[in-house]
Amino acid sequence: MKKEFYELYNHDDIPKIKNFFGYHLCCLIKVLSIVFFGVGAVFLALFAFPVIRLFNLKKNEFGIVARSYISHTFRNFLGFFDFLGISKLNVEDKQAYKNIHSKIIVANHPSLIDFVYIMSLVPNSTCIVRGGLTKTPLAGVIKQAYITNTSNFDDICDECKKLTDKGCNVIIFPAGTRTPRHGYVKYKKGAARIALYTDCDILPLFIGGSDKYGLGKHDPLWSYNHVERYYFDFKILPEIPIADYKTLPEAIAAKHLTDKMEEVIKAAGDEFKKTWTGKTINNY
Repeated sequence: MKKEFYELYNHDDIPKIKNFFGYHLCCLIKVLSIVFFGVGAVFLALFAFPVIRLFNLKKNEFGIVARSYISHTFRNFLGFFDFLGISKLNVEDKQAYKNIHSKIIVANHPSLIDFVYIMSLVPNSTCIVRGGLTKTPLAGVIKQAYITNTSNFDDICDECKKLTDKGCNVIIFPAGTRTPRHGYVKYKKGAARIALYTDCDILPLFIGGSDKYGLGKHDPLWSYNHVERYYFDFKILPEIPIADYKTLPEAIAAKHLTDKMEEVIKAAGDEFKKTWTGKTINNY
């Protein structure tokens, strides 16, 4: 198991640090930003959300308003990242993301902040997040505005159906975990099953860019891309119409949908590798 773990997550291939001072400064800023993010989440849960509830007396509207507010907060947070030279977003048409409604959004998952970027681009969205996050400073925000993967799956489907019927999108990382530095993680069928249940088309997103070392799974907290900032390239891929799979038995339809998602996102990654001009590149 130790050998398999090393093969998936080793970083022996990372270029050597070129600017020792700059590297450690970026590590410090990254760590402080994570702390700031946690403090911000506590502030939202304790102060901003009660105010939102006060002025939105209809309980079923709270989630929509709260997630829109979070999206705005995330845009400011990432804008600060850009200002500091830590990360930069490359996206062709931001308005196209704002016009997404009632979709199951699936994406590859190379970094810790993929969800933050997607939420900043697609305001009216919820996300199925790891249940373990409810034991972190993010708990107050997650419990009030998002869906945890530790809930009963039927309840998750019901909640997604209620939200997508109102025009909300559901963000799912079908791999179920962040992409390892090497190799691939097979996609799980949960996203496909939710799409079939909600009768919503699937919208794949590809997240490319520079190597996300420092934001990947099992990377040390004090670490950062050795030679360049974090570049995030987002691309909307062709929709996968759910109607093409509704006539199949559910188990078979879920398998075919999952295979299609994986195929579309992997193909986008292969194409991205041919055109990327940065010094490093993330796995997808």
